[in-house]
Amino acid sequence: MEFRHNPVLLNECVENLKIRPDGIYVDGTLGGGGHSSEILKRLDENGTLVGIDRDLDALQASEARLKDFPARKLFAQGNYADAREILNRFNIAHADGVLLDIGVSSFQLDNPERGFSYMHDAPLDMRMDQTSDFSAYDVVNGYSQQELSDVISKYGEERWASRIAEFIVRARRKAPIESTSQLVEIIKAAIPASARRTGPHPAKRTFQAIRIEVNDELGQLESALDMFCDLLAPGGRLCVITFHSLEDRIVKKKFEKRANPCTCPPDFPICVCGKKADVKKITKKPITPTGKELEMNPRARSAKLRVIEKL
Repeated sequence: MEFRHNPVLLNECVENLKIRPDGIYVDGTLGGGGHSSEILKRLDENGTLVGIDRDLDALQASEARLKDFPARKLFAQGNYADAREILNRFNIAHADGVLLDIGVSSFQLDNPERGFSYMHDAPLDMRMDQTSDFSAYDVVNGYSQQELSDVISKYGEERWASRIAEFIVRARRKAPIESTSQLVEIIKAAIPASARRTGPHPAKRTFQAIRIEVNDELGQLESALDMFCDLLAPGGRLCVITFHSLEDRIVKKKFEKRANPCTCPPDFPICVCGKKADVKKITKKPITPTGKELEMNPRARSAKLRVIEKL
């Protein structure tokens, strides 16, 4: 399958990274290389791009796509949360810019075999890293009813979570649930017809929740943000694109805490805790796609970009 990728908020990301031709830039979610190709257009032979992705298919496709740019290109299969170890391996101490595009890529969604989409029949998989031995099958068939309900409610913000969990457990007593289409039918049966008539596809929130659980997406994001702030060289910027409120909340809170680390009570006239900010927020409010971008790429509709700079 051809690796296509419509990079979201592309111009806004490149503009906010303030790329220096000889700088070191990390794309922690390389995907189809859409963002990286624009970064590389602005780097000369003294510049460096480090591309990281959990998905070996993505890495190989991007490596081929980006091969003709003059800058040094370093690729690593792994999680962006392990970027410090990856950069150490390449003898890189600091980066002048980092980009994270959180969530599932268009390639993964459009590749039916990967099991990310509720629109195609496929094995229950949803692993971004296909070397992992934990998949959607394990969540759907192995979690208790309460655990399933908690995951679907927390990560999918699905009001029918407990009922969906109940229907999943009832169905799997007869035989394991093995495909996405089986799961979709169970979800549809669990959600009352009146609730299915409005809003997004009835399986959307549950599929999102299971995918986040399988890939520990929110846990990885939480642990990675401080690390990337530490890895930035002075003046370096971290750009993070999120696609739903759970991710955006994590980024917003982390950026606020990092830019305002003082723990003194609000009524103290001066700071006595001694905690000083080492970053500043570039975006007070998140940057969102223009109407023109949404016409070309409807999947960008919930994207939000937040940017922070190392002092």
